[in-house]
Amino acid sequence: MVRIRLARRGRKKLAIYDVVVADQKAPRDGRFIERVGIYNPNSNPATIELDDERALHWVMVGAQPSDTVKAMLSYRGILLKKHLQIGVLKGAVTQEEADKRFEEWKQQKESKITGKVDNLAAQKESAAKARLEAERKVNEARAGALQKKVDEENASNEAVAKAREEAEKTAADAIKQKETPKVEEPTATEETPKVEETATTEEAPKAEETATTEEAPKAEETATTEEASKAEEEKKTSES
Repeated sequence: MVRIRLARRGRKKLAIYDVVVADQKAPRDGRFIERVGIYNPNSNPATIELDDERALHWVMVGAQPSDTVKAMLSYRGILLKKHLQIGVLKGAVTQEEADKRFEEWKQQKESKITGKVDNLAAQKESAAKARLEAERKVNEARAGALQKKVDEENASNEAVAKAREEAEKTAADAIKQKETPKVEEPTATEETPKVEETATTEEAPKAEETATTEEAPKAEETATTEEASKAEEEKKTSES
């Protein structure tokens, strides 16, 4: 029995499959009769490349597709084309009508595929924008937290500098007060009058002594002048 199935190739987790026509008893990745296409499930949507004419030929001669290949043949319209071709052979429809129906279905299918591709592209773009917006918000949050931390550090540094400046000023004032001698103002006590009394008592004898010493020379001078005048008068009297 001939089957249309997938033969695996490619590396681990990135497998690519060949659509092959092989004997049912042959190993999965062994010998095959013909390769009719390639299936790549790693893309979105999955990539399906088929030789439609050869795939239709093998389906028409009785080759049985596997479940995955059957879905692929339905996706490409080969099973529909087989159904229409059987109708042509039976005379239910003409070849022109069958071809027209297939072309209409193909256009609808292509429009659906195009819409799906556009929708996926729009979703991808929207996801990229959402990711960028989320990254922007995260970056803004990080920048805000960093700025807040910097502001707190600056405020802390200013407080420390201010405290240091006040401490230095206090220390300088203390040193200045320590170096400047304190001048005690005289208090209104009983000692002040004593000082004045002492000065008065000390000055009184001095004043008396000064007056005595000044009066003594004056008296002596007066006596001397009187004696001299008397001597002169006596001399004049004797001469006359």
